[in-house]
Amino acid sequence: MSVKEATQVAPAPARVTPEPPRPAKRRRAWDEAPRWQIYLPLSLYLVFTLIPFYWILLFSLRPSGSTSLVPWPITFEHFEKVWTERSFGTYFQNSVLVGVATLVMTTLVALAGGYALARFNFKVKNAFMLALLCSQFVPGALLLVPLFEIFAELQMINSLGSVIIAETVFQLPLSMILISNFIKNVPYSLEEAAWVDGCNRMKAFRVVVLPLLRPGLIAVGSFAFVHSWNHFLFALMFLNNQDKQTIPVGLNTLMGADSVDLGALAAGGIIAAVPVVIVFAFIQKWLITGFSAGAVKG
Repeated sequence: MSVKEATQVAPAPARVTPEPPRPAKRRRAWDEAPRWQIYLPLSLYLVFTLIPFYWILLFSLRPSGSTSLVPWPITFEHFEKVWTERSFGTYFQNSVLVGVATLVMTTLVALAGGYALARFNFKVKNAFMLALLCSQFVPGALLLVPLFEIFAELQMINSLGSVIIAETVFQLPLSMILISNFIKNVPYSLEEAAWVDGCNRMKAFRVVVLPLLRPGLIAVGSFAFVHSWNHFLFALMFLNNQDKQTIPVGLNTLMGADSVDLGALAAGGIIAAVPVVIVFAFIQKWLITGFSAGAVKG
């Protein structure tokens, strides 16, 4: 073939049209604002938020009768008083037992129910989900009378078990819905692949699905623990003896009809708040991941 024929056979090179220039990225209003317009409102909000905490810390650390705005000299007499004389050591142990037991029971039951809602289809599934959602509109105070009658028949009044069961029942609907959403984000093909490899449904769930649910389980468990730690009504209604009461009820006993020991009340508030702060300080990473897991489609 001659050079002329080869030139006629070869296709002409395609013309490359230049890419139109991309529009400049529109800057948001707060990106162009001066830094002080951002940090000043945040600083004011931070000060407004921290003032109550500083006030509690001030009353708990300064001596009785002092009016100083600085806790000096620092004293721990209020903490010693509430821990020993006001039985806060016993209240603390009871609250830890109720919180941990509620966390374990809520997580286990919600995990089983959430898996059933996420992986199985049955006729009343939508109605059941609607009932779970509607149950969140029922205030806990409305459940006090029927629960009290049930526990009285079971002879569980003045027992920590009654508070644990009541807290678990109260936390289950929302926890079950959250767990089901977390499980839906785990691809069903992972379980099918485990079945092909010889796993049964239980083993596939334990080996494949459960490790991926860690952020969601921590989020649900932390909610159950904090709610049972702070809840006042169930412990007040179902517990009569002082050695069975929890921290919220113990804080209520520090407020008398005629006077209030502000130092002891502030110290009790610090004791009640420190465990929750420590728990959230350690699990905040997993908690944020658990919150965002339900918002992203798997």
